Amino acid sequence: MPGASVAPTRHDPLRQVLSAYRFGVADPTTQIGQGQFWRATLTPDGPGTLHLDWRSGHLRQRAFGDGADWLLARVPAITGALDAGHTFTTGHPKLLAAQRLTPAVRFGASFTLYHDLLPVILGQRITAGEAIRQWHQLVRQLGEPAPGPHPALRLPPAPTNLARQPAWWFHPLGIETKRARVLSAAARHFTRLHEWTDLPLEEAARRLVLIPGIGQWTVGSVMATAFGDPDAVAVGDYHLKNAVVYALTGRPRGSDDEMMQLLKPYDGQRGRAVRLLLASGPPPPKFGPRQRVLPMRLW
Repeated sequence: MPGASVAPTRHDPLRQVLSAYRFGVADPTTQIGQGQFWRATLTPDGPGTLHLDWRSGHLRQRAFGDGADWLLARVPAITGALDAGHTFTTGHPKLLAAQRLTPAVRFGASFTLYHDLLPVILGQRITAGEAIRQWHQLVRQLGEPAPGPHPALRLPPAPTNLARQPAWWFHPLGIETKRARVLSAAARHFTRLHEWTDLPLEEAARRLVLIPGIGQWTVGSVMATAFGDPDAVAVGDYHLKNAVVYALTGRPRGSDDEMMQLLKPYDGQRGRAVRLLLASGPPPPKFGPRQRVLPMRLW
């Protein structure tokens, strides 16, 4: 399709916004670098590939496949152009200082909830490195080649293909039965997941937790990317609570309850506050030797 030219927002680097959609540097579905963004995904109209190019200083957009028109219509959302932003006028000194250094934290909204949900499900209860490896393998085994000219790009697993895999099929990838069942449940809800992106944020989050195996951490993670929710916080994350508590109190360890209490003054923009705090300084100190992780496929 012919590309349209739109001037990108000066203080809202596209790479910062679009990097949220890449799950690992070598994500087979999503690539970003050198002023370009490629994403192959599944839309209500069918498979599609979106290509954004801002190397010239202006955003050029193309799309391919049956879902091309659907993807092009949502370029303003995924690039964060629809996020009105927010300026914190009061708050913790570290937050206000981070805001001065990072004046434009924008949230994109992909509306591809099924696609965004799958790698987040894989990230439940395991390390980020293992989750990335499992996502890449899952896409390479079940994903089809993406429409368009990018030869290495692949679509996320089609829901019918993913849902019919027995639990034992996932084991060589390191995905145990519990997470395999959640992946299958998400695949069976493919149509509903697309419909839920039209709902108000609170209602969409309420329906997501009705899917067995999806809890607060998963919802908090996916609401930020699929819906562009600036209030979304991944409660239950192993590292996040420590990072927020450390930034706001100086103590290297904290609890989820403490994190949410500290973020209470920023209700409605808690996710934006967290992103600013994560950019404001070094992470909390680590104690003890690094834990050795044995991949499940080697159990």
